Amino acid sequence: MSLNKPYIFIALLGLSAQVSAEALRDPTLPGKGYSAAGAVTQNPNQALVLNSIVSSGNTAYAVINNKIVSVGDSIQGVKVVRITPSSVSLSDGRKLALFQAIIER
Repeated sequence: MSLNKPYIFIALLGLSAQVSAEALRDPTLPGKGYSAAGAVTQNPNQALVLNSIVSSGNTAYAVINNKIVSVGDSIQGVKVVRITPSSVSLSDGRKLALFQAIIER
C-alpha cells in the first residue's frame, strides 16, 4: 500500500496544476472594453483634428479625423478651402495646423 501513496500524491499534484492553469487568462485576447474596428462610431460634433498633410505636385490631401480630404471636400458640414504644407483652412474660418514637431525635419 505504501507504493500507492506517492502515485496518489503525484496525481493530486497534477490535477491541482491543471486547475490553476485553467484560471489563467489568454494574454493574446483583447482586454475588457475592446470593440471591433467596424463598430467605432464617429460623433458628428467631434472636434476636427488635422492628422497629416500630403502633397504631390499641384495636388494636396489632408487627413482630418482619419479621413482623406482635398480642397472642395466637406467634413462635418465644413468645406476645405485651402491646404498648405502646414495647415488646412476651412470655410467657417477655422485653420487647422499640424504640430511643429511634424513639420520640422
